[in-house]
Amino acid sequence: MNLLNSTSMAAGYTVCMDPEGREHLLVAVKGTFSLPLDGRQPQLLDDQVPLMEADVFTGEPGFSAPLYEMDYALHKARCDVLLNGSAYAPNEQPTTKVTVGLNIEALEKTFNVIGDGHWESPTLSIGRSPPKAFLKMPITYDRAFGGIDDFHPDESKHSAYRLNPVGKGYHEHLDSGLVDGTPVPNTEEINNSIDMPRGKYRPMSFGPIGRSWSSRIQYAGTYDQDWIDNISPFLPPDFDEAYYQAAPPDQQISYLKGGEYVYLTNLTPGGKCHFRIPDIKMPVVFFLKKGGKEETSAVIDTLVIEPDLQRFMVTWRVNRPLRKDIFEVTQVLVGNTGKERWRQSMEDVFPKSSDTFPHQVV
Repeated sequence: MNLLNSTSMAAGYTVCMDPEGREHLLVAVKGTFSLPLDGRQPQLLDDQVPLMEADVFTGEPGFSAPLYEMDYALHKARCDVLLNGSAYAPNEQPTTKVTVGLNIEALEKTFNVIGDGHWESPTLSIGRSPPKAFLKMPITYDRAFGGIDDFHPDESKHSAYRLNPVGKGYHEHLDSGLVDGTPVPNTEEINNSIDMPRGKYRPMSFGPIGRSWSSRIQYAGTYDQDWIDNISPFLPPDFDEAYYQAAPPDQQISYLKGGEYVYLTNLTPGGKCHFRIPDIKMPVVFFLKKGGKEETSAVIDTLVIEPDLQRFMVTWRVNRPLRKDIFEVTQVLVGNTGKERWRQSMEDVFPKSSDTFPHQVV
C-alpha cells in the first residue's frame, strides 16, 4: 500500500486491532506550526516534527513523566489538549508563586506553580519550607504531587502514589527522619494547598497521563487467567477506548474544527498570549484494490502546545475498518491536491508502462 501525502506535514499509517479483533487501517497526519508571541498568525514550519512511533519521556521511561505519546492510537473519542512548557514570573520579576492558565473552547484550566522547597519535620510536626523565588519553572508531572515512598529501610513498607508515581512530595510514612528535607511539589490546585505529605492531592500539570497510572489504567481492561487462556493476544472485552486518551479528563474537549482561539496565561515571558488554530481541512481518500474509492475526512483529536519552543502540533486521524487485510487498499491520498499534481504523484509511484497502475484519475 502507498500513502500519497499532498500536505507539507508528517503523515503515516499503520494497522491496528480493535477489541473485537478486527483490523483497521489507521492514517495520521501531524502539522507543526509556529506559536507567535506577538499576535501574528501561526505558520506551518519548515521543520516538521515526525509522527511518534513510541512514547517519549522527560527522563528514564516508566520512571519519569510522559512528554509525547505514540501517534498511532486507534481512536480518540475526544480531542486531547496537551501542553509542555514552563511557568514565567510576571513582568520578569522573581516570584515564589504564579498562577498559570490554559483556555480553549470549553477547556479552562488553572493552577499554581510554586518555587522549590522541602518538607520540614524537625520534631513531630510537618510543614513546608518557604519557597524559593524563580523567574521560570518547568511544568511536568515530575514536579507535581506524587512519587514513590521508598525512604523506609523496610522495603515491604514502600508504596507509590498511583495518581502520579513519578512526582514528588508524597510520603506514606511520616517519621521525621524519613520526611525532613525531602522536596515538595512545584504545582498545586488553587484552592487546595499541599500541606501534608500523605494527603490525597490532585497532581497538576498539562502533560500526558502515564498509561499505568490509576486514572488511566482503569480503562485498560482485565488481564486475568481467563484472558491468558482464552483471549490473548486480543484486547479484553472490557477494554474501554477512553484508554487511548492521553490527556487528563479536564483537558479533553470535542474535536477541534480549526479556527478556535487558544489563550495562555503566564506560560510565556510576556504573561498573556493567544493564537488561533489553523482552519485546515484534511480530506483522506482510500483507493480500493477492486476499484473505486472511499472519501472521508480526518478529525483533529490531538493538540500539543509547546510555548518554550514557540510551536504547536495538530494531529488529524482517521481509521478504516478492514474486511480482510491491508491489501484491499492500494493507495491512500491525504490532503487537498489538484488533478495534475495527483496524476504526477501517481505516475511517480506507478509508471505508465506498469500493469499495476490502479485506476484513472477523475
